[in-house]
Amino acid sequence: MSIFRLVGQFDIVKELPFRFEKDIQTLVEKNVDILLHLEFIRSEFSLNNFRIDTLAFDIETKSFVIIEYKRDKNFSVIDQGYAYLSLMLNNKADFILEFNESRQTTLKRSDVDWSQSRVIFISPQFTNYQREAINFKDLPIELWEIKRFENETISFEQIQKFSAKESIKTISRSDKTVEEVNKEIKVYTEQDHLLKVDFETRELYENVKERLMSLADNITMQPKKQTIDFRIANNIFCDIILQNKKLKIYVNLKSGDLQDQKEIARDVSNVGHWGNGSYEIKLTDLDDIDYIISLLKQSLRKNRK
Repeated sequence: MSIFRLVGQFDIVKELPFRFEKDIQTLVEKNVDILLHLEFIRSEFSLNNFRIDTLAFDIETKSFVIIEYKRDKNFSVIDQGYAYLSLMLNNKADFILEFNESRQTTLKRSDVDWSQSRVIFISPQFTNYQREAINFKDLPIELWEIKRFENETISFEQIQKFSAKESIKTISRSDKTVEEVNKEIKVYTEQDHLLKVDFETRELYENVKERLMSLADNITMQPKKQTIDFRIANNIFCDIILQNKKLKIYVNLKSGDLQDQKEIARDVSNVGHWGNGSYEIKLTDLDDIDYIISLLKQSLRKNRK
């Protein structure tokens, strides 16, 4: 990816390569809440002859996230990723203790959704082989590329899976570690949500999804256990929960920030709910879809900054 500075004419902005993995680690750890929306727990967490570069926690999914930084291209993301996940699942008490000591709070084992655990690899560049290795629909491993440029600019982008249809479980029979981890960890897909509802709800969802994805080129969708998130520049601007005969759409804006002349959005800032933001919209038919999309555009503009 080339970046240009416009100063009368295009002037290319040169990349400043990271000299050491530690440089990447320091940058990410200082900004992990902005880059990945995670809470920083510990740097250089050692356990059973393993050393985890960064331990973080995802408040949204109530799960631990292991972050590793790589400049070396000769490593297997599958082997290393599952080794770290196996370490976590076999030593849950140690991870909880580390959280409690670093956050000075009390996190119980039952407070953690271990099934949502995942590993994130961050590198300036991944090989085609590594990119292809993650092309499973239910792999609890993510790849993120980070680059630094001379104008004090950072690019940070997730490597997206391309039409992933095969399950990682198809190769787990030949690898005991992969098989054991897959018994406990579940990566949710869009299909998991669609199979739980009726045809009418699926039609509603597909219409809303099509409209949302057309709002900008860099909108991505990320299914979670309870919701399907829609993001702009890695920031969630709305969540959708599929229920029979209706959709619940959560608008990621603070109370008072949504301009809703028809007053169809309910302020749920003081009510427990799964989605992000303070507003809930119930959609049962397509009559109000144009107006609802206009409300979601407000959140899109706010969260793309």
